[in-house]
Amino acid sequence: QVQLVESGGGLVQAGGSLRLSCAASGRTFNNYVMGWFRQAPGKEREWVVTISRSGTRTYYADSVKGRFTISRDNAKNTVYLQMNTLKPEDTAIYYCAADRTAQTVTIMRISTIDYWGQGTQVTVSP
Repeated sequence: QVQLVESGGGLVQAGGSLRLSCAASGRTFNNYVMGWFRQAPGKEREWVVTISRSGTRTYYADSVKGRFTISRDNAKNTVYLQMNTLKPEDTAIYYCAADRTAQTVTIMRISTIDYWGQGTQVTVSP
């Protein structure tokens, strides 16, 4: 069992930055491909970014490429999402996700996620 707890969300003006963290419980954190999803009001949850088990490979949605950076510290059981040049359309609840069986670093599918965090709200004002 893995528990994921996000933090770092908040209200920021357009063009600003936020850093999200996702702390995982358990001793098998590096067995999981990790990622972030987000869900805006009235919209479906969408994948944002994926990071490999070692942290050496990443894969981003086009909408955030060049602005967001994912990283992980396996010694601290934590994955991070640095979000720069934020836009109002980035406003959403951001969810950390863990996938134990993923074989490639690509788009994560909701159906294959083993564990979710509770979400953290990110609001970007114009």
